[in-house]
Amino acid sequence: MDRNQSFTGSYITMNKTDRIYIAGHRGMVGAALHRHLVSAGFSNLITRSSKELDLRDSQEVNRYINQVKPDFVFLAAAKVGGILANKQYPAQFIYDNLMIQSNVIHSAHEAKVHKLMFLGSSCIYPKLAKQPISEDSILSGPLEPTNLPYAIAKIAGITMCQSYHNQYGDNFVSVMPTSLYGPGDNYDLKTSHVLPALLRKFHEAKVNKNTTVEIWGTGKARREFMHVDDLAAACCFLMDNYDHPEPINIGTGEDLNIKSLATTIGSVVGYQGEVVFNTSYPDGTPRKLLDINKLRGLGWKHSIDLYSGIKDTYQHMKNELTAIG
Repeated sequence: MDRNQSFTGSYITMNKTDRIYIAGHRGMVGAALHRHLVSAGFSNLITRSSKELDLRDSQEVNRYINQVKPDFVFLAAAKVGGILANKQYPAQFIYDNLMIQSNVIHSAHEAKVHKLMFLGSSCIYPKLAKQPISEDSILSGPLEPTNLPYAIAKIAGITMCQSYHNQYGDNFVSVMPTSLYGPGDNYDLKTSHVLPALLRKFHEAKVNKNTTVEIWGTGKARREFMHVDDLAAACCFLMDNYDHPEPINIGTGEDLNIKSLATTIGSVVGYQGEVVFNTSYPDGTPRKLLDINKLRGLGWKHSIDLYSGIKDTYQHMKNELTAIG
């Protein structure tokens, strides 16, 4: 790509034939990015599965990225999971994520990629951060203990991108997505996040004709949810329109409590039984709503409402469960 031909104002933008590497293309976020770019006509997407390329191996990653020399990199690869998974596997969460992001970011620097986007997480913000949470809230207070190793790894990734920008001038940006859901999500009740876990619980309760569904916590915690296809659209928009080392939030600007989420999911699934809240389990962060003024100021807004998004996701989940048998 000729850099001089790729400027729109002051931004380097993606051309349809640019080499674009999606790290983590089989995950929910990476797959959504791949779908979005393909639908937009990009023809030179670079992908490798974890079996083909272990992103925790620095030598393998360095050799591969310097060989293919991508123009743009979406760093969506990560080890992710819900409260239970974070509690059971804290060592894997911090080690895997630190190694993956460090290897890809450093190799992208050495290969002189035009731009890299690191996908962080809203869990980087303090547990009791002022709501809605602005980008400058990072490191302003204690983190939520239930996902501390994962959050620390993500904060390290943001800092690494900023450091490479400050020292070398690398165009590495960080985006902070809110809680995500959609096609390709994890529906395992032991390791999944709250929305897919509830979707699976309500579905199984309906199929098994259970009279109750148990939900962990009080139901009072508030969360913001975004369909992963909206995230993919936002990331591609920001790849072309955001060149700043400071992180930027991606969200809907709307939240609801878990009780209301359960009601919505019950309506989508068609479950008629009772919902019981088990208050012996923690709620986690009381509220997590991102301040998206920076994103809105650039001219981007989500397009998939929560009910429609959950309905779409429910159909994908049923298809996946049927395929598994």
